[in-house]
Amino acid sequence: MVVDPPGVPATGPATDPAVYAVPLRTRFRGASVREGMVWRGASGWAEFAPFADYDAAASVAWWRAAVEAADVGWPAPVRDSVPVNCIVPAVAPDRASALVLSGHGCRTAKVKVAERGQSLTDDLARVEAVRAALGPGGRVRIDANGAWGVDEAVTALRELDRAAGGLEYVEQPCASVEDLARLRRRTHVLVAADESIRRSDDPYRVRALDAADVVVLKVAPLGGVRACLELAARIDLPVVVSSALETSVGLAAGLALAAALPDLPYACGLGTATLLSRDLTAAPLVPVDGRLAVRTVEVDTDLLAAARAGGPVAERWTRRLAAVRALAATDTVPPARQDQGP
Repeated sequence: MVVDPPGVPATGPATDPAVYAVPLRTRFRGASVREGMVWRGASGWAEFAPFADYDAAASVAWWRAAVEAADVGWPAPVRDSVPVNCIVPAVAPDRASALVLSGHGCRTAKVKVAERGQSLTDDLARVEAVRAALGPGGRVRIDANGAWGVDEAVTALRELDRAAGGLEYVEQPCASVEDLARLRRRTHVLVAADESIRRSDDPYRVRALDAADVVVLKVAPLGGVRACLELAARIDLPVVVSSALETSVGLAAGLALAAALPDLPYACGLGTATLLSRDLTAAPLVPVDGRLAVRTVEVDTDLLAAARAGGPVAERWTRRLAAVRALAATDTVPPARQDQGP
């Protein structure tokens, strides 16, 4: 689903974009390295980093978001800082505890569950470790990335809610909007829709079917900050802004969205720069006391040079960008699958 509000062109200049490759501290989405492209436009730095399994059609929204950042800029903020959560991948309990304790003061933790090859017992141990590390005052939310059926979700949520001492919400417990709606009527745990917004040709079905209590918006997969603001206004549900595991350049767009939303009742999933082994800026967007200050990001030329990828990696990204720009220019983007993210 691509929202293309007036004033944001589908194509724009990208002079000599630099391809980067940055190792991750923990494997995510089956990858150990995050790749993408960055460049500077008239309004600031932009990042284009659709995941490897996104085809050209699914990547057009990422391109439009990058064009907005580089050439248009973002709406004025209504707040000067944004609360964020720390993120806990599907790791062992001791590692989960360590991630929370080193989470830069974040009092909300998002915990991955329902990982392929793991069991509910593994999830319970991880959530219990996170709760112990946060203490009674912290908030625990979980993300199943659509892995459960409705009956399975009802059972899992009953146990995980108890292990967490009360879940803040569950993100995308089931794959379809219809199943989210069915589940929501069988559990007291709040339901957040993520993939059901990004992957749908009609994200407003979430609202029409009363399928969620919260929506998760990610700037790049949805086509930019203005596209997300329009979507949030039309869906009229509480919003959590999350990242797509970008460097601080891409995270700045998510921060701009969170800063511009009229209401921001939940901590946002924008603390993911800590998952990268290095960044492209000397002042990465890392939380302080659980919050990110609203600001722009400038790329450090030395850090970019250190992360710059060449050879087959650069050639692959150059081909991807050319295909996406050509498709964006036609203004006839077909529906395409978009998968899970952080």
